[in-house]
Amino acid sequence: MRKQVVIGMLGTQLDAGTGSVRWERWRPTVSLGMHEDFLLDRLELLLDERRYAKLARVVCDDIAQVSPETEIRRHDMYLADPWDFEGVYATLHDFLRAYAFRPDEEDYYVHITTGTHVAQICWFLLTESRIFPGRLLQTSPPRKQDGGEAGSLAVIDLDLSRYDRIAQRFERQQLEDRDLLKSGIATRNVAFNRMIEQIEIVATRSRAPMLLMGPTGAGKSQLARRVFELKKLKHQLPGRFVEINCATLRGDGAMSTLFGHTRGAYTGATSDRAGLLRSAHQGLLFLDEIGELGTDEQAMLLRALEEKRFLPVGGDKEVESDFQLIAGTNRDLQAAVAAGRFREDLLARLNLWTYRLPGLAERREDIEPNLDFELERWSREQHRRVAFNREARARFLAFATGPQARWTGNFRDLGASVMRMATLANAGRIQVELVEEELARLTAQWRAPPSPSPLDALLGDKVAELDRFDRVQLEDVVRVCARSKSLSQAGRELFAASRQQRASTNDADRLRKYLARFGLDWEQVKDAD
Repeated sequence: MRKQVVIGMLGTQLDAGTGSVRWERWRPTVSLGMHEDFLLDRLELLLDERRYAKLARVVCDDIAQVSPETEIRRHDMYLADPWDFEGVYATLHDFLRAYAFRPDEEDYYVHITTGTHVAQICWFLLTESRIFPGRLLQTSPPRKQDGGEAGSLAVIDLDLSRYDRIAQRFERQQLEDRDLLKSGIATRNVAFNRMIEQIEIVATRSRAPMLLMGPTGAGKSQLARRVFELKKLKHQLPGRFVEINCATLRGDGAMSTLFGHTRGAYTGATSDRAGLLRSAHQGLLFLDEIGELGTDEQAMLLRALEEKRFLPVGGDKEVESDFQLIAGTNRDLQAAVAAGRFREDLLARLNLWTYRLPGLAERREDIEPNLDFELERWSREQHRRVAFNREARARFLAFATGPQARWTGNFRDLGASVMRMATLANAGRIQVELVEEELARLTAQWRAPPSPSPLDALLGDKVAELDRFDRVQLEDVVRVCARSKSLSQAGRELFAASRQQRASTNDADRLRKYLARFGLDWEQVKDAD
């Protein structure tokens, strides 16, 4: 038969007692040997020999009296502070690592009735994580302590998969969490649902940064907020949800918006400003379009992520903020790194949990449930019930899920479409005629001409004189200049590859001369759109 081995701590209070009167008290460690349905083959008794050797001798003698077949091994264990969680956990962990377990021959239990509450918690964690390869053993006194009674004994198995109702409860909770991340929409796309399942696990177990990639309107901001709501529901983030689109941060104001400033830091700074990073302390910060951040802001953000500290603009004293970051982008950040527009070390910090949200055109099977969701949301917000008639709904879905529907704006396009039809619906019914008008509007919208070239405003009629090659190249140069803070920064980005091959370089002068070929200068192109 397999041996039964119990590891337990000497109860300095519960196990105490001398003289014959001690047998009138229930003592948990002694009671381990008194149960007819639990044969104790070996007891590993942990104690501080310098302080409790005398008590240990009494307890061991009494166990030998009630259970002669039990082998007792005493282990000297010194705890400087039995209520120090870190110290107790480390001591017990070291004991278990050094212990020669033989799980194929012996069954192991840890006696959690004795020891401080801190020790009991540590035993629980060590058992639940399988560092201790056994089960918890709980003993309790008899109802009437009139001497000689063993009390009760219960084995607690932390393998939750053995408990059907608990397992079902956890599974139901997981489904509810995933439903929250999907806004209650019964999505059908297999890849998207699989991604949401992993995000739910990561969101509840990790505070590491998360990177959400995908086209504009794919739902990055919505998903980030749902992650925050899930973590808030589980009491993991007591702070706020703070959101900013980095594409709106321009010039000197970008630093101040993110990191705050002190009074007098620059002209117009009449009072201190906390900044978004401090506002997100103990909460979640969502930086959408993070690829639009300048390199200086990227460097400050990296330090804030790694050290939880940063300097406000104009400040000489660091401030702290412990926040979780979710970043969103519709850009290829690897390409941005190669072009010198994004810091490689910051991308490495963000790239631990990266998820690409597919566009609506890649999830055509999810258009129908999202259509129902958008219509229900509009009805709830406007306090007016609106619905499709059967023919109108079939017509809209046939178009929406077909190849002619481009959905360039993704869920923003779908939401706007539903809002227009619901607003124009008579008597709360969306008819086929209204759907046909909307489909014509969407088709025209997706066929809209491309945005005008910035060269039209800069060169006017002279654009027609440019060779096609020069026009394409100059348009890209002007767009880089428009989003750069200085001539030097634009030059570094444009000549990132070739500058590595020259011994000395002046990117600003090189760019200035290039622009001059077309009669342009920095002042003209820096604000081009």
